[in-house]
Amino acid sequence: MNSVWQQLTLTNLPLLQWQNGSYLLNLAIGNVRSWRQGSWLMQWAEPLGFGLLALTFGMGPFVNNALIGVLMGAGAAFWVLLTISDDRAIVLTPIHLLVFLYWGISTVATAMSPVKAAAFTGWSKLTLFLMFFALMARILRDPRWRSWLIAIYLNIALIVSFYGVRQWIDKVPPLATWNDPTSSQADVTRVYSFLGNPNLLGSYLLPAIALSAAALFVWKGWGTKLLALTMLVVNLACLRYTDSRGAWIGFVALLVVFLVLLWYWYSPLMPRFWRKWALPLGLGGLAGALILGVALVEPLRDRVLSMFIGRGDSSNNFRINVWTSVIKMIGDRPILGIGPGNTAFNKVYPLYMKPRFTALSAYSVLLEIAVETGFIGLMCFLWLMTVTINQGLLQIKRLRDAQFNSSNLQEESPNLKSNQGFWLIGAIATLVGMMTHGFVDTVWYRPEVNMLWWLMVAIIASFYNYSQQPQDLVLTEDK
Repeated sequence: MNSVWQQLTLTNLPLLQWQNGSYLLNLAIGNVRSWRQGSWLMQWAEPLGFGLLALTFGMGPFVNNALIGVLMGAGAAFWVLLTISDDRAIVLTPIHLLVFLYWGISTVATAMSPVKAAAFTGWSKLTLFLMFFALMARILRDPRWRSWLIAIYLNIALIVSFYGVRQWIDKVPPLATWNDPTSSQADVTRVYSFLGNPNLLGSYLLPAIALSAAALFVWKGWGTKLLALTMLVVNLACLRYTDSRGAWIGFVALLVVFLVLLWYWYSPLMPRFWRKWALPLGLGGLAGALILGVALVEPLRDRVLSMFIGRGDSSNNFRINVWTSVIKMIGDRPILGIGPGNTAFNKVYPLYMKPRFTALSAYSVLLEIAVETGFIGLMCFLWLMTVTINQGLLQIKRLRDAQFNSSNLQEESPNLKSNQGFWLIGAIATLVGMMTHGFVDTVWYRPEVNMLWWLMVAIIASFYNYSQQPQDLVLTEDK
């Protein structure tokens, strides 16, 4: 059974041997390495790549999507330049292989789409995000760049959250009808900060919450830990004021996963009693606190209960009608779908929609993937998620063992004995939380959120090393 799981998750795939023996891969990599060796600018390739990443995440919440696309395009082009001029083998992981497979399926879906021109637009955007992921996975292999990029995002998110909390204090008017006008919550203030939409803001804050919690364990010194605590509190407050039910559900899933992995990390240090009971007591206490909060805080109770009244809430009713139409779309093209992107969706959806229920997306990430790339694409995406989380768990185990079992440490690998594993805990918890939110919304496809999703995947991929493979090959950290 264990062997089947390892094969499914590509755990023991001999990637280094395959890469060294691949004619096409070796043909594509390093074609212009002689130019790079003589270029003064490319001597600073890693800092330049980090600068592009930092600029993209730093400006993301404050600029329009077109400018984000330009910055990501620059990052993608820089990754191509790095790859063709590389003087060493690139680091491929099982995650990279599944990302490439998903891109390949999307390419075929585009070619087979009934609206090929519209699908090509979506395919171009998807390709841009995946190339941006490849750049992040490469640059973030250096722990310094990884920590700096996370710190930049967290500080930008703190600004976004502060402004959101200020909007709640000022009782900012809504930009659209986000609440059911017939409910008791019709006049409740929902903050949107610089992002213009409460649900989008809620999804943007999920990684900030997980990573600021992780920073409490990673950052050294009381000053930085106090900053991390401030970030966590302000992010949580802003998430509360978004009144985004989907983001709240995602937060609960994120919190459960974070606590479980936190228990796993510290379990070797726990006495036998706490090793056995800390997890059930902690999760039970969390459930009790959530129930108590819902019971005692009337606005929170009204908002939570609105999730369970079905079509009695206008937002619920709208989503149910959209989902019904989307399922019919999937039924007509179940294998490869209609092609990627909201442009293709907007071309086909009007043929299936119910009157007065226009929509720009499927309002569910999994349904959106199924309608765009069929069940083949959906299965590949779920496989990608499985492999990514499994790789994250393997690296958490490796770092935990290194942290608490110094006899297993090699003197030449001091970076292993660190708290970097908490970034993995935050990344895995974020993936689960964002996808839980994605069950009932598609803000996941907005650039401000989608690039954060791929940042989490890249963080996990950046920890990969070949020493876990049966050939016992050791990967040298990129410098």
